[in-house]
Amino acid sequence: MPDQDTIRKALEAVIDPELRRSIVELDMVRSIDVGANGVVDVTVSLTTAGCPIRSHFQNSVAEAVGALEGVSHVNVYFDVLTEEQKSALKQKLGRGSLPAGALAQVANVICIGSGKGGVGKSTLTANLAAALAAEGHSVGVLDADVWGYSIPRMYGLGGLRPDVSAERKIIPLRSCDVGVMSIGFFVEEDAAVVWRGPMLHKALTQFLQDVEWGALDYLLIDLPPGTGDVSMTLAQLLPAAHFLIVTTPQATAQKVARRAAEMARRVDLPILGIVENMSAFVTPSGERFAIFGQGGGGELADEIDVPLLGRVPLTMPLREQADEGLPLVVENPDDPAAQSIRQIARGILAALPPAPLELTLLQSEVPQAPKPVGMSLPMA
Repeated sequence: MPDQDTIRKALEAVIDPELRRSIVELDMVRSIDVGANGVVDVTVSLTTAGCPIRSHFQNSVAEAVGALEGVSHVNVYFDVLTEEQKSALKQKLGRGSLPAGALAQVANVICIGSGKGGVGKSTLTANLAAALAAEGHSVGVLDADVWGYSIPRMYGLGGLRPDVSAERKIIPLRSCDVGVMSIGFFVEEDAAVVWRGPMLHKALTQFLQDVEWGALDYLLIDLPPGTGDVSMTLAQLLPAAHFLIVTTPQATAQKVARRAAEMARRVDLPILGIVENMSAFVTPSGERFAIFGQGGGGELADEIDVPLLGRVPLTMPLREQADEGLPLVVENPDDPAAQSIRQIARGILAALPPAPLELTLLQSEVPQAPKPVGMSLPMA
């Protein structure tokens, strides 16, 4: 059975991604208790109650201590540094302030992606955010599809520019009770964005760090197609996010979407589920035509063992409202596609609680969780 010194030594491997130092060096390990039968309780003090990287500490502490011989289970608890302890930490670091967490008031981050373009991912994102807002929740949308940004137009915000607060934070534009941020607000309308990896990383970091998102129940991030720089960057910056995969029923799209699922699992992003878009074309008279085949979304969900959250039919109003700049779920909630999207939104509400979890003395029930990949947001 390891003693407290051995456990504390193992915890030196747990690094605070924001402060770039070990939680032992930062005096964030509040207590270590070794119980009977190899059960170890570790309490970690966070710099803020809304710390967005709580899951990083929870998983890393459980893995570091769980790897010691004789340890059968690890309980991870959290509390918050007192003002006196924060002052001591500031003095140790030689800095005037500690990271407050750019997304500290965001309860849930959902990255919406697909393996390929043309599956209606952005249309689904815009309508899903509006559906969650219609359920009474605070919602934001980040258009991270830098090259193919279309969220501004889908919300009727094309050509507008966001304001900047007195704290020099960018204020998201609002439409349909949804806060919206996109690279499209900072370039000429319909201008091409020709950027490579480093510039993309910097822009996405700024959208997360320097935008006044405020208190949100859900932040939806519209990813570009594929598994490239943007997806990898967001996986690094948001280790606690969930991944929602959009595909069409056809076999080709399903196979490509599987690659997106593989990318999510390689970077330890939990997959929330699958949405099968364009499951059938529904005519104004109600006839259904399986233009893109049938069952691909369900087959992918079964293959990677995640839920199929819903099937969204392709209707003419769904396309028309995207061009008009008013989500279908707002304009015509009784449309078959709108009904499906609203049902998917309810599935998300059931899977992810809209309110932040209480952090004080929160117990981890996962004895051996995988170690998150990457870093958290850089703080100003």
